[in-house]
Amino acid sequence: MFNTTNANRMYYNRVLRHMGKADMTDGQFAYVHMHTVDESIALLFPDPSEYRAAQDFRISMSYGDFIPYMLPEPYLKKLLQRLRPRYKTAIATNRSDTMPRVLAEFGLENDFDMVVTYLDGKHPKPHPEELHRILTAFRLSASQAVYVGDSKVDEMAAKSADMTFIACKNKDLSADFHIESLREMENILGLQE
Repeated sequence: MFNTTNANRMYYNRVLRHMGKADMTDGQFAYVHMHTVDESIALLFPDPSEYRAAQDFRISMSYGDFIPYMLPEPYLKKLLQRLRPRYKTAIATNRSDTMPRVLAEFGLENDFDMVVTYLDGKHPKPHPEELHRILTAFRLSASQAVYVGDSKVDEMAAKSADMTFIACKNKDLSADFHIESLREMENILGLQE
């Protein structure tokens, strides 16, 4: 849905700098870009006292400072408008309490039938719990749903849930379909005009 590279890099680097540490390496960024904030802080601050201090600082920060650096996929709003009359739409994300603010900031708060964050269950992705919650809520089998993602964590979650996986802008993933634009979803779902 969003290109969050700049926002995530700035967010975690602000925490690191506050703690007197260097900016993230590419390897660290690859991890934090796919995992929950708690998992990411644990990776960046393995010392228990530093972890607690970093978490305290992170919680005190406003995520609103980083939302302007998130870039929505160009065709997202149009696709959601085309999907909603015919399909249920949901989000399964490893984001935590920032998701409602992100959706509101981009005017998307009414475009999804369900939003599941890692705070809604016991296991973040790649565990399939978030996807199972969505399937259960809509009374769907895995074969009646598709999951769109851009990371290895998304690929693993979809595979574990036995859902059709559509990889967006990442040809390195093993997927049922690869797309470079959300507009291509129209062909996959038979929504062509």
